[in-house]
Amino acid sequence: QVQLVESGGGSVQAGGSLRLSCTASKTSDHIPCMAWFRQAPGKEREGVATINTDLGTTDYADSVKGRFTISQDNGKNTVQLQMNRTKPEDSAIYYCAARSPCYALIPATKPMVWWPDWGQGTQVTVSS
Repeated sequence: QVQLVESGGGSVQAGGSLRLSCTASKTSDHIPCMAWFRQAPGKEREGVATINTDLGTTDYADSVKGRFTISQDNGKNTVQLQMNRTKPEDSAIYYCAARSPCYALIPATKPMVWWPDWGQGTQVTVSS
């Protein structure tokens, strides 16, 4: 069972930046697909960004396109989410997810069931 640990959450003023990180442990196998989801109070968990490092492809929710960037450290099972030009509606608990094996880019619109492994989440609060 892969263990995912998120870090980097916190508080930021609207328009500011924040960088989240997620590291997979308890595995030495390469994880080709990783993703970030978020869940705001009273709302369903939604996909934010996904990456397939074998293909070099990424996908983003429309709400974050042009503001957020997902990336993965070469050769490491670590994924980051760079959040720029943040908005109050970005406030949520952000979760890291992983899937292996994985042979295609999983769209950010795909639901949680596509991702078997999850982290515990990290809180992001954007104040206006």
